[in-house]
Amino acid sequence: MKSAPYDNIVFRDIDKSAALADTVSKKLNKLERYCGDIIRSRVVLEAPHQHKHKGKQYKASVELALSGNPVTITNESDSIHRAVNAAFSSAERCLKERGDRHKTRRHQMPVLDTPDALDESIE
Repeated sequence: MKSAPYDNIVFRDIDKSAALADTVSKKLNKLERYCGDIIRSRVVLEAPHQHKHKGKQYKASVELALSGNPVTITNESDSIHRAVNAAFSSAERCLKERGDRHKTRRHQMPVLDTPDALDESIE
């Protein structure tokens, strides 16, 4: 998943920040430890709209193209840093669960050594 730094980070309606982009880049690299199937990633940081009662809300979306299914995780908060941290911790949790599901599925496959065992499993 190695790409040019900050190419996969999109800022919408907020000022670009090198420090925030660096934090996002480090968190993306950390996600690779949990799942080696990440083909492409994209992070969208935005301030979509003003709420009358909530005040300014920021939104962080982490989009991961995986070899199986794509994963998109979005989080909103009154701080862009909190939204980023929450979105990445959700993505980390999702990738860990996905890895655990693959491990258990791999370990539950029946071992068929002989053709007789194949016939018995079909019946």
